[in-house]
Amino acid sequence: MTTQVEARTVLERFPAGSPRGSWPAEEYAADQRAQGIDAQVVMDLRTDQFLVVQDSSLTE
Repeated sequence: MTTQVEARTVLERFPAGSPRGSWPAEEYAADQRAQGIDAQVVMDLRTDQFLVVQDSSLTE
């Protein structure tokens, strides 16, 4: 039996306390997408950071 497992690779981390009006995680993710990397921004509540991640599927 083959199952699909979602895995995420963290490309970069940014503190949640950026200056007002600053979106460094979103800007970094947009730069990655412009280079053909499917990057998304997610919030890690445990560490209070924004993570730029790339989803990848693994087959087990």
